[in-house]
Amino acid sequence: MTLNGKRRMLLTLVLLGFVVAGIGVGLWWLISGRYHESTDDAYVGGNLVQVTPQTGGTVLAIHADDTDFVTGGEVLVELDKSDARVAVEQAEAQLARTVRGVRNLKATTGELEANVELRRADLKKAEQDLERRHGLEASGAVSGEELQHARDAIQAARAAYEAAQRQLEAQRTLVEKTSVSTHPDVRNAAAKVREAYLALSRTAIPAPVSGFVARRSVQLGQRVSAGNPLLTVVALDDVWVDANFKESQLANLRAGQEATLSADAYGNSVKYHGRVVGFAAGTGSAFALLPAQNATGNWIKVVQRVPVRIALDPKELREHPLQIGLSMQVEVDTHERGGERLQRKTRALPAYQTRALGFDEAAVDRRIAAIVAENQ
Repeated sequence: MTLNGKRRMLLTLVLLGFVVAGIGVGLWWLISGRYHESTDDAYVGGNLVQVTPQTGGTVLAIHADDTDFVTGGEVLVELDKSDARVAVEQAEAQLARTVRGVRNLKATTGELEANVELRRADLKKAEQDLERRHGLEASGAVSGEELQHARDAIQAARAAYEAAQRQLEAQRTLVEKTSVSTHPDVRNAAAKVREAYLALSRTAIPAPVSGFVARRSVQLGQRVSAGNPLLTVVALDDVWVDANFKESQLANLRAGQEATLSADAYGNSVKYHGRVVGFAAGTGSAFALLPAQNATGNWIKVVQRVPVRIALDPKELREHPLQIGLSMQVEVDTHERGGERLQRKTRALPAYQTRALGFDEAAVDRRIAAIVAENQ
C-alpha cells in the first residue's frame, strides 16, 4: 500500500471515529442528556438557631461549649435566680393577702345587709309612732310639736334606710356573682404569681432544638439582657442543599424532581438522593447586600444564578453527615416536567416548631389553688 493510501485510510478512520462519537453524543443527549441539569455551584444550608434569653440576669453556669451536641430542651445556660425567687414570694404573699381581702368584702356585705334590715325596722317603728300620734291628735293629747318631731323622725329613718341600701348595693357590686377564687382581684393576683413563676423558669435557658453548639459568645458572670444572642445551635439532622443554577437551566426544573448529589468531603463514591422543593424568589445578586447597578454605560451581561433548594434523604444524612457550607455537585433529573415551575402552595402546619421553651402552667395552677384554699 502506498503512503498516500495509508494516509487516506488513517483520515477515514479518524473521520469515522468522529462521526461515531458525534452519533453517540447525539443519542446520549436525545435519550438522557437533555433530561438532566447539573451544577457544582451548590452548598449545604441549614438552620442556625440562636439561643437568646427571655429575661435579663447574671450568668452562673454554661452547660455546653462549641462542637458539643445538645438535645432539645436541655439547659444550656443558667442565670441567677435570686431576684426571681424573691418576686415569686412577693407575688404569693400578695395573692394570700388579696384572698383575705375578698373574704373581708364578703363578710362586710353580710354586715351591711343586717344594717339595712335594722334601718328598715327603725323606719317602720317611726311610721307606727306617727300613726298612733295621729289617732290622739283629735283629743288634744298630742301637741303639734310632738307630731312634727314624729314626722322628722320618719324622714331621718327613711334617709338612713336609703343610705344603707345604697351602701349595700355598692358593696354588692364588688362581690356579686363571684366566689373568692373567681373574684377579679384574686385572678389578677394569681396572674402576678404566674408571671413571677414564668420569670423564674426563664432563668434556665434550654436548647430550642437538637444539634451542635457553635458561636458561643456568653461568658460566666456576664450580665445579659433579653434578646442578646448567647450561642447558636445547628441542627445538622435537617440540612438541605442550595444549588445555584444558571437562568438558562431553569425552564425545565420543577418542584418534586429527583436529584443526585455528591459532596467534596466524601468524593463521588458517596451519593445522596434528594428532590427539588422550591425556588428562590430572585437571583443571588438581587438579594445581595449591595445589589448590582446595571444602568451604566459600560454594562456587561453576566449570566445570573437562582438558588434552588433540594431536600436530602434523612437516612443518608445520618450515615454520612454534612456540615453547613460544604460544597456539593448536583444533578437533577428533569423527565417529570408537569405542573407550574413556581408552585403556589401554603403550609397547613408550621415549617418549624419547638416545645422546649414551654412553661409548666399546671404546676403553677396547683400552687395558686393551694394558696387560695389556705387563706379561705
